[in-house]
Amino acid sequence: MRNTTLGSTGPEVGVIGLGCMGMTWAYDPSGRDDEVSLGVVREALDLGVTLIDTSDIYGPYTNEGLVGRALAGPYRERAVLATKVGLVPGTGDVRTANDGRPEHVRKAIDDSLRRLGTDHVDLYQLHRVDPAVPIEETWGALAEVVAAGKARWIGLSEVTLEQIKRAQAVHPVASVQNELSLWTRDSLAEVLPYTEEQGIAFLPFSPLGRGFLTGRITSASDLAADDWRSTLPRFQAEALQANLALVEKVKEIAARVGATPAQVALAWVLAQGRYVIPIPGTKTPKYLADNAAAADVRLGAADLAELDAMAAPVGGRY
Repeated sequence: MRNTTLGSTGPEVGVIGLGCMGMTWAYDPSGRDDEVSLGVVREALDLGVTLIDTSDIYGPYTNEGLVGRALAGPYRERAVLATKVGLVPGTGDVRTANDGRPEHVRKAIDDSLRRLGTDHVDLYQLHRVDPAVPIEETWGALAEVVAAGKARWIGLSEVTLEQIKRAQAVHPVASVQNELSLWTRDSLAEVLPYTEEQGIAFLPFSPLGRGFLTGRITSASDLAADDWRSTLPRFQAEALQANLALVEKVKEIAARVGATPAQVALAWVLAQGRYVIPIPGTKTPKYLADNAAAADVRLGAADLAELDAMAAPVGGRY
């Protein structure tokens, strides 16, 4: 695995990270196996996938415990460990709610460290900006976490350019974690150019289009009823069938360059900037190895141009 750094001032990391959400939350509930997931996290480190990303809300409150078990003992010092704060379980039909109050941040970091079994995280991220709390107040509380030695760097997730600048005025922003993939390109307009200019790491979540760009989902029936993706607009039957045309283009280029569709999708993301570090999620050793090998896939200018020209997907993100 070739390496980069977490922005211009952060630690060295593999150019591809590991998102751990699906190990305990949202995707494919029947396919979860904690023991296999523990092995996936450790195998990731052996492959050079060193940025390990979790959150307190995943589970909720179970994913950090799993990741903490996986990184116990000698594994912890090999990982750049990232977690998040700012989302809490919702009520009724609302899956999650925002909580950006400084008092919540102060309590949440201690709870996360306890679950993770460590005295600090390398990257502590604001999962979502709380519209009821000025970002300066929430970000100031995250800065306190750094001052207390409980996090080394702090980052933002799902944010606009304006929000990044407002946070920067309070404390340096080490990373921005927004969605970016061949079928979600919103950040290319403003956010990614700014992070590149400022030396801020950009961590694309869902770089494989929530698994769709791998080509393994070909109909709505491929998703279990309790798989969260079955509720999303792009995975509804009619939209999904239309979106298969995008996957066919990825497959065509994959065949041409001798790679898998997932590797082509990740290689396109990697080509978007020096500090772009995608964090595809998986709980399967086979797909972990496939994703890691994307670091060695080089797309030519013509390949990138074809992928850049792909049509927009049918359906919104949420």
